[in-house]
Amino acid sequence: MLTRRAALMGAAGIAASPLIVKAASGEEIMDTSMAPPADLSTLQRIKHKLVKPPFVHEHEQVASTGPRIVEFEMRIVEKEVQIADDAYLQAMTFNGSIPGPLMVVHEGDYVELTLYNSPENMMQHNIDFHSATGALGGGSLTLINPGEKTVLRFKATRAGVFVYHCAPGGPMIPWHVVSGMSGCIMVLPREGLTDQKGKPVKYDRVFYIGENDFYVPKDENGEYKRFEDVGDSYADTLDVMNGLIPSHVVFNGKVGALTGDNALKANQGEHVLFVHSQANRDSRPHLIGGHGDLVWEHGKFHNPPVRDMETWFIRGGSAGAALYEFLQPGVYAYVNHNLIEAVNLGATAHVLVEGKWNNDLMEQVQAPTAYNAAHEGKTALP
Repeated sequence: MLTRRAALMGAAGIAASPLIVKAASGEEIMDTSMAPPADLSTLQRIKHKLVKPPFVHEHEQVASTGPRIVEFEMRIVEKEVQIADDAYLQAMTFNGSIPGPLMVVHEGDYVELTLYNSPENMMQHNIDFHSATGALGGGSLTLINPGEKTVLRFKATRAGVFVYHCAPGGPMIPWHVVSGMSGCIMVLPREGLTDQKGKPVKYDRVFYIGENDFYVPKDENGEYKRFEDVGDSYADTLDVMNGLIPSHVVFNGKVGALTGDNALKANQGEHVLFVHSQANRDSRPHLIGGHGDLVWEHGKFHNPPVRDMETWFIRGGSAGAALYEFLQPGVYAYVNHNLIEAVNLGATAHVLVEGKWNNDLMEQVQAPTAYNAAHEGKTALP
Protein backbone atom coordinates (compact mmCIF):
# COMPACT_ATOMS: atom_id res chain seq x y z
CA MET A 1 0.00 0.00 0.00
CA LEU A 2 2.99 2.32 -0.27
CA THR A 3 2.76 5.09 -2.81
CA ARG A 4 5.04 5.17 -5.81
CA ARG A 5 6.92 8.07 -4.19
CA ALA A 6 7.16 6.60 -0.70
CA ALA A 7 8.65 3.44 -2.12
CA LEU A 8 11.57 5.53 -3.36
CA MET A 9 12.03 7.52 -0.17
CA GLY A 10 14.12 5.13 1.85
CA ALA A 11 13.54 6.03 5.49
CA ALA A 12 10.20 7.60 4.70
CA GLY A 13 9.00 4.48 2.95
CA ILE A 14 10.15 2.30 5.83
CA ALA A 15 8.50 4.67 8.31
CA ALA A 16 5.19 4.34 6.53
CA SER A 17 5.21 0.55 6.76
CA PRO A 18 4.58 -0.33 10.47
CA LEU A 19 0.84 0.31 10.24
CA ILE A 20 0.62 -1.80 7.11
CA VAL A 21 2.52 -4.66 8.75
CA LYS A 22 0.23 -4.56 11.78
CA ALA A 23 -2.81 -4.57 9.55
CA ALA A 24 -1.55 -7.61 7.68
CA SER A 25 -0.94 -9.49 10.92
CA GLY A 26 -4.35 -8.62 12.35
CA GLU A 27 -3.01 -6.41 15.12
CA GLU A 28 -4.93 -3.40 13.82
CA ILE A 29 -8.58 -3.41 12.78
CA MET A 30 -8.72 -2.29 9.16
CA ASP A 31 -12.17 -3.70 8.34
CA THR A 32 -15.39 -3.48 10.37
CA SER A 33 -17.49 -5.66 8.07
CA MET A 34 -17.36 -8.55 10.56
CA ALA A 35 -19.59 -6.60 12.97
CA PRO A 36 -23.37 -6.23 12.52
CA PRO A 37 -24.16 -3.01 10.63
CA ALA A 38 -25.71 -0.15 12.56
CA ASP A 39 -29.32 0.51 11.58
CA LEU A 40 -29.57 4.27 11.12
CA SER A 41 -32.31 4.14 8.50
CA THR A 42 -34.69 6.27 10.59
CA LEU A 43 -32.27 9.15 11.00
CA GLN A 44 -32.44 12.33 8.95
CA ARG A 45 -29.41 13.19 6.82
CA ILE A 46 -27.99 16.66 6.39
CA LYS A 47 -24.98 17.70 4.32
CA HIS A 48 -22.70 20.63 5.09
CA LYS A 49 -20.19 22.17 2.70
CA LEU A 50 -16.99 22.95 4.55
CA VAL A 51 -15.55 26.47 4.42
CA LYS A 52 -12.02 27.76 4.81
CA PRO A 53 -10.93 28.81 8.31
CA PRO A 54 -11.13 31.09 10.24
CA PHE A 55 -14.79 30.85 9.24
CA VAL A 56 -17.22 27.97 9.70
CA HIS A 57 -20.20 26.54 7.85
CA GLU A 58 -23.74 27.50 8.92
CA HIS A 59 -25.04 25.52 11.86
CA GLU A 60 -27.56 25.57 14.68
CA GLN A 61 -26.33 26.39 18.17
CA VAL A 62 -29.27 24.51 19.71
CA ALA A 63 -30.33 21.30 18.00
CA SER A 64 -33.85 21.59 16.57
CA THR A 65 -34.24 17.87 15.85
CA GLY A 66 -33.09 14.56 17.22
CA PRO A 67 -29.72 13.07 16.26
CA ARG A 68 -28.91 13.21 12.55
CA ILE A 69 -26.30 11.87 10.18
CA VAL A 70 -24.19 14.89 9.24
CA GLU A 71 -22.33 14.43 5.97
CA PHE A 72 -19.07 16.15 5.03
CA GLU A 73 -16.69 15.77 2.10
CA MET A 74 -13.02 16.62 2.37
CA ARG A 75 -10.12 16.37 -0.07
CA ILE A 76 -6.47 15.90 0.85
CA VAL A 77 -4.25 18.27 -1.12
CA GLU A 78 -0.45 18.27 -1.21
CA LYS A 79 0.91 21.62 -2.42
CA GLU A 80 3.57 24.23 -1.84
CA VAL A 81 2.36 27.16 0.26
CA GLN A 82 4.06 30.39 1.18
CA ILE A 83 4.17 30.72 4.96
CA ALA A 84 6.24 33.93 5.17
CA ASP A 85 7.76 36.48 2.80
CA ASP A 86 10.91 34.37 2.54
CA ALA A 87 9.69 30.86 3.32
CA TYR A 88 7.75 28.15 1.49
CA LEU A 89 6.42 24.88 2.85
CA GLN A 90 5.74 21.65 0.99
CA ALA A 91 2.40 21.28 2.72
CA MET A 92 -0.03 18.43 3.21
CA THR A 93 -3.53 19.72 3.85
CA PHE A 94 -7.15 18.87 4.47
CA ASN A 95 -9.22 20.65 1.81
CA GLY A 96 -6.27 22.79 0.75
CA SER A 97 -6.24 24.96 3.88
CA ILE A 98 -4.07 25.16 6.99
CA PRO A 99 -5.68 24.33 9.35
CA GLY A 100 -8.29 22.00 7.93
CA PRO A 101 -11.91 23.16 8.11
CA LEU A 102 -13.86 23.34 11.35
CA MET A 103 -16.74 20.84 11.38
CA VAL A 104 -19.75 21.43 13.66
CA VAL A 105 -22.24 18.80 14.82
CA HIS A 106 -24.24 18.12 17.97
CA GLU A 107 -23.69 15.51 20.62
CA GLY A 108 -25.41 12.31 19.56
CA ASP A 109 -25.15 13.10 15.84
CA TYR A 110 -23.29 10.80 13.47
CA VAL A 111 -20.42 12.30 11.51
CA GLU A 112 -20.12 10.76 8.04
CA LEU A 113 -16.99 11.90 6.24
CA THR A 114 -16.06 11.08 2.66
CA LEU A 115 -12.31 11.54 2.46
CA TYR A 116 -10.55 11.82 -0.90
CA ASN A 117 -6.82 11.41 -1.49
CA SER A 118 -6.33 13.32 -4.73
CA PRO A 119 -4.63 11.33 -7.51
CA GLU A 120 -2.05 14.13 -7.91
CA ASN A 121 -0.76 13.43 -4.38
CA MET A 122 2.30 11.31 -3.59
CA MET A 123 1.59 10.09 -0.07
CA GLN A 124 -0.78 7.84 1.83
CA HIS A 125 -3.07 9.74 4.21
CA ASN A 126 -5.78 9.11 6.77
CA ILE A 127 -7.64 10.96 9.52
CA ASP A 128 -7.62 10.50 13.30
CA PHE A 129 -10.54 12.21 15.10
CA HIS A 130 -9.82 12.84 18.78
CA SER A 131 -13.62 13.00 19.17
CA ALA A 132 -14.16 9.43 17.91
CA THR A 133 -14.06 6.08 19.71
CA GLY A 134 -11.94 3.13 18.55
CA ALA A 135 -9.75 2.24 15.56
CA LEU A 136 -7.14 4.90 16.33
CA GLY A 137 -9.80 7.59 16.06
CA GLY A 138 -10.67 6.28 12.61
CA GLY A 139 -7.05 6.34 11.49
CA SER A 140 -6.85 2.59 10.94
CA LEU A 141 -10.04 2.63 8.85
CA THR A 142 -9.21 5.55 6.56
CA LEU A 143 -5.69 4.93 5.24
CA ILE A 144 -5.91 5.68 1.52
CA ASN A 145 -3.52 5.90 -1.40
CA PRO A 146 -3.53 8.66 -4.02
CA GLY A 147 -6.61 8.29 -6.19
CA GLU A 148 -8.61 6.51 -3.46
CA LYS A 149 -11.50 7.63 -1.27
CA THR A 150 -13.05 6.24 1.89
CA VAL A 151 -16.17 6.89 3.97
CA LEU A 152 -15.99 6.90 7.77
CA ARG A 153 -18.95 7.28 10.10
CA PHE A 154 -18.70 7.74 13.86
CA LYS A 155 -21.06 8.81 16.62
CA ALA A 156 -20.21 12.12 18.33
CA THR A 157 -20.58 10.96 21.93
CA ARG A 158 -18.71 13.75 23.72
CA ALA A 159 -19.34 17.48 23.58
CA GLY A 160 -16.47 19.87 23.03
CA VAL A 161 -13.86 20.96 20.56
CA PHE A 162 -11.44 18.28 19.39
CA VAL A 163 -8.42 18.06 17.11
CA TYR A 164 -8.33 15.87 14.04
CA HIS A 165 -5.11 15.13 12.16
CA CYS A 166 -3.41 12.78 9.74
CA ALA A 167 -1.68 9.80 11.38
CA PRO A 168 -0.44 7.34 8.74
CA GLY A 169 1.96 5.55 11.08
CA GLY A 170 5.47 5.83 12.57
CA PRO A 171 7.57 8.93 11.80
CA MET A 172 5.05 9.84 9.12
CA ILE A 173 2.68 11.04 11.87
CA PRO A 174 4.63 14.08 13.15
CA TRP A 175 5.80 14.97 9.64
CA HIS A 176 2.28 15.06 8.24
CA VAL A 177 1.00 17.04 11.24
CA VAL A 178 3.70 19.72 11.11
CA SER A 179 3.24 19.91 7.35
CA GLY A 180 -0.27 21.24 7.91
CA MET A 181 -2.52 18.19 8.33
CA SER A 182 -4.66 19.07 11.33
CA GLY A 183 -8.01 20.67 11.98
CA CYS A 184 -10.86 20.75 14.50
CA ILE A 185 -14.39 19.49 15.05
CA MET A 186 -16.85 21.17 17.43
CA VAL A 187 -19.47 18.93 19.02
CA LEU A 188 -22.08 21.17 20.63
CA PRO A 189 -24.38 19.98 23.40
CA ARG A 190 -27.85 19.50 21.94
CA GLU A 191 -29.15 22.29 24.18
CA GLY A 192 -26.28 24.59 23.21
CA LEU A 193 -23.57 26.15 25.35
CA THR A 194 -24.08 27.07 28.99
CA ASP A 195 -22.15 29.26 31.41
CA GLN A 196 -20.61 28.31 34.75
CA LYS A 197 -24.08 28.41 36.36
CA GLY A 198 -25.73 26.31 33.69
CA LYS A 199 -27.50 29.22 32.01
CA PRO A 200 -27.69 29.21 28.18
CA VAL A 201 -25.21 31.34 26.27
CA LYS A 202 -24.99 32.08 22.56
CA TYR A 203 -22.38 33.49 20.23
CA ASP A 204 -22.73 35.87 17.30
CA ARG A 205 -19.62 34.71 15.46
CA VAL A 206 -17.13 31.86 15.51
CA PHE A 207 -13.49 32.36 14.60
CA TYR A 208 -11.38 29.22 14.24
CA ILE A 209 -7.69 29.80 14.99
CA GLY A 210 -5.57 26.85 13.96
CA GLU A 211 -2.01 27.19 15.26
CA ASN A 212 0.84 25.39 13.51
CA ASP A 213 4.54 24.99 14.15
CA PHE A 214 6.57 24.65 10.95
CA TYR A 215 10.13 23.41 10.47
CA VAL A 216 11.54 24.81 7.24
CA PRO A 217 15.20 23.89 6.53
CA LYS A 218 17.83 26.45 5.57
CA ASP A 219 20.67 26.14 3.07
CA GLU A 220 24.36 26.82 3.67
CA ASN A 221 23.73 30.57 3.17
CA GLY A 222 21.04 30.70 5.83
CA GLU A 223 18.21 31.04 3.31
CA TYR A 224 15.06 28.97 3.59
CA LYS A 225 15.10 26.08 1.13
CA ARG A 226 12.43 25.25 -1.43
CA PHE A 227 11.74 21.73 -2.63
CA GLU A 228 10.39 20.16 -5.78
CA ASP A 229 7.64 18.24 -3.97
CA VAL A 230 6.61 17.00 -0.57
CA GLY A 231 8.68 13.82 -0.82
CA ASP A 232 11.78 15.79 -1.71
CA SER A 233 11.39 17.83 1.48
CA TYR A 234 11.27 14.91 3.91
CA ALA A 235 14.88 14.26 4.89
CA ASP A 236 15.90 17.89 5.46
CA THR A 237 12.62 18.69 7.25
CA LEU A 238 13.10 15.70 9.54
CA ASP A 239 16.48 17.05 10.66
CA VAL A 240 14.88 20.38 11.66
CA MET A 241 11.87 18.69 13.28
CA ASN A 242 14.07 16.53 15.49
CA GLY A 243 15.73 19.67 16.84
CA LEU A 244 12.32 20.62 18.30
CA ILE A 245 12.83 24.31 17.43
CA PRO A 246 10.25 25.56 14.92
CA SER A 247 11.22 28.04 12.23
CA HIS A 248 7.69 29.49 12.28
CA VAL A 249 4.74 29.40 14.68
CA VAL A 250 1.69 30.76 12.88
CA PHE A 251 -2.06 31.08 12.92
CA ASN A 252 -4.01 29.75 9.95
CA GLY A 253 -1.12 28.73 7.77
CA LYS A 254 1.22 31.70 7.42
CA VAL A 255 2.70 34.77 9.06
CA GLY A 256 0.10 37.53 8.83
CA ALA A 257 -2.73 35.23 7.69
CA LEU A 258 -5.14 37.01 10.06
CA THR A 259 -3.72 40.53 10.09
CA GLY A 260 -3.87 43.52 7.73
CA ASP A 261 -6.45 43.03 4.98
CA ASN A 262 -7.19 39.57 6.42
CA ALA A 263 -7.87 40.75 9.97
CA LEU A 264 -10.95 39.33 11.64
CA LYS A 265 -13.90 41.69 12.02
CA ALA A 266 -16.55 42.08 14.71
CA ASN A 267 -18.87 44.72 16.16
CA GLN A 268 -19.04 46.23 19.61
CA GLY A 269 -21.44 44.21 21.75
CA GLU A 270 -21.02 40.98 19.80
CA HIS A 271 -20.16 37.72 21.54
CA VAL A 272 -17.39 35.94 19.65
CA LEU A 273 -16.41 32.32 20.21
CA PHE A 274 -12.72 31.70 19.57
CA VAL A 275 -11.92 28.05 18.86
CA HIS A 276 -8.17 27.41 19.09
CA SER A 277 -6.39 24.16 18.21
CA GLN A 278 -2.76 23.05 18.30
CA ALA A 279 -2.09 19.50 17.17
CA ASN A 280 1.57 19.33 18.20
CA ARG A 281 2.78 21.94 20.75
CA ASP A 282 1.41 23.78 23.75
CA SER A 283 -0.01 27.26 23.25
CA ARG A 284 -1.14 30.15 25.44
CA PRO A 285 -3.88 32.20 23.74
CA HIS A 286 -4.38 35.76 24.94
CA LEU A 287 -6.62 38.54 23.63
CA ILE A 288 -4.78 41.83 24.10
CA GLY A 289 -7.34 44.41 25.23
CA GLY A 290 -9.92 41.77 26.07
CA HIS A 291 -10.46 38.64 28.13
CA GLY A 292 -11.93 35.21 28.07
CA ASP A 293 -15.35 35.87 29.58
CA LEU A 294 -16.02 32.15 29.54
CA VAL A 295 -13.20 29.73 28.74
CA TRP A 296 -13.44 26.01 28.15
CA GLU A 297 -9.70 25.60 28.50
CA HIS A 298 -9.83 21.83 28.08
CA GLY A 299 -12.32 22.28 25.28
CA LYS A 300 -15.08 20.07 26.75
CA PHE A 301 -18.49 21.68 27.04
CA HIS A 302 -19.97 19.55 29.83
CA ASN A 303 -17.30 20.91 32.16
CA PRO A 304 -18.25 24.36 33.49
CA PRO A 305 -16.24 27.16 31.87
CA VAL A 306 -13.94 29.33 33.93
CA ARG A 307 -14.52 33.10 33.98
CA ASP A 308 -12.52 36.23 33.26
CA MET A 309 -9.33 34.59 32.03
CA GLU A 310 -6.41 36.72 30.85
CA THR A 311 -4.50 33.87 29.19
CA TRP A 312 -5.49 30.25 28.82
CA PHE A 313 -3.61 27.08 28.03
CA ILE A 314 -4.06 24.78 25.03
CA ARG A 315 -2.20 21.51 25.41
CA GLY A 316 -0.49 20.10 22.36
CA GLY A 317 -2.91 17.73 20.64
CA SER A 318 -6.03 19.50 21.88
CA ALA A 319 -8.41 22.37 21.27
CA GLY A 320 -10.08 24.93 23.52
CA ALA A 321 -12.77 27.59 23.24
CA ALA A 322 -13.23 31.06 24.69
CA LEU A 323 -16.25 33.38 24.51
CA TYR A 324 -15.79 37.16 24.70
CA GLU A 325 -18.15 40.13 24.38
CA PHE A 326 -16.32 43.01 22.69
CA LEU A 327 -16.96 46.10 24.79
CA GLN A 328 -14.72 48.64 23.07
CA PRO A 329 -13.99 49.40 19.41
CA GLY A 330 -10.49 49.28 17.97
CA VAL A 331 -7.80 46.75 17.14
CA TYR A 332 -7.38 43.73 19.37
CA ALA A 333 -4.41 41.39 19.01
CA TYR A 334 -5.08 37.70 19.56
CA VAL A 335 -1.71 36.08 20.25
CA ASN A 336 0.14 33.09 21.57
CA HIS A 337 1.47 34.69 24.74
CA ASN A 338 4.81 33.11 24.31
CA LEU A 339 5.62 36.55 22.90
CA ILE A 340 8.72 35.34 21.08
CA GLU A 341 6.49 33.04 19.07
CA ALA A 342 3.85 35.76 18.65
CA VAL A 343 6.12 38.59 17.55
CA ASN A 344 9.18 36.90 16.04
CA LEU A 345 7.73 33.66 14.64
CA GLY A 346 4.27 34.77 13.55
CA ALA A 347 1.56 33.62 16.02
CA THR A 348 -0.55 36.80 15.92
CA ALA A 349 -4.03 37.65 14.66
CA HIS A 350 -5.92 40.95 14.72
CA VAL A 351 -9.60 41.61 15.37
CA LEU A 352 -11.01 44.93 14.10
CA VAL A 353 -14.05 45.97 16.14
CA GLU A 354 -16.46 48.71 15.04
CA GLY A 355 -18.33 50.83 17.59
CA LYS A 356 -18.21 53.89 19.87
CA TRP A 357 -15.53 54.35 22.50
CA ASN A 358 -16.60 54.20 26.16
CA ASN A 359 -14.46 56.48 28.34
CA ASP A 360 -15.90 54.88 31.46
CA LEU A 361 -13.97 51.72 30.63
CA MET A 362 -10.77 53.51 29.56
CA GLU A 363 -9.82 57.12 28.97
CA GLN A 364 -6.60 58.84 28.01
CA VAL A 365 -6.56 61.51 30.69
CA GLN A 366 -3.47 63.21 29.28
CA ALA A 367 -1.81 62.72 25.94
CA PRO A 368 1.94 61.99 25.95
CA THR A 369 3.97 65.14 26.66
CA ALA A 370 7.57 65.90 27.59
CA TYR A 371 8.46 66.62 31.20
CA ASN A 372 11.56 67.79 33.08
CA ALA A 373 13.32 65.09 35.04
CA ALA A 374 16.68 64.87 36.77
CA HIS A 375 19.18 62.65 34.98
CA GLU A 376 19.65 59.55 37.06
CA GLY A 377 22.29 57.80 34.97
CA LYS A 378 22.22 54.25 33.59
CA THR A 379 24.40 52.31 35.99
CA ALA A 380 22.99 49.98 38.61
CA LEU A 381 23.16 51.31 42.16
CA PRO A 382 25.18 49.25 44.66
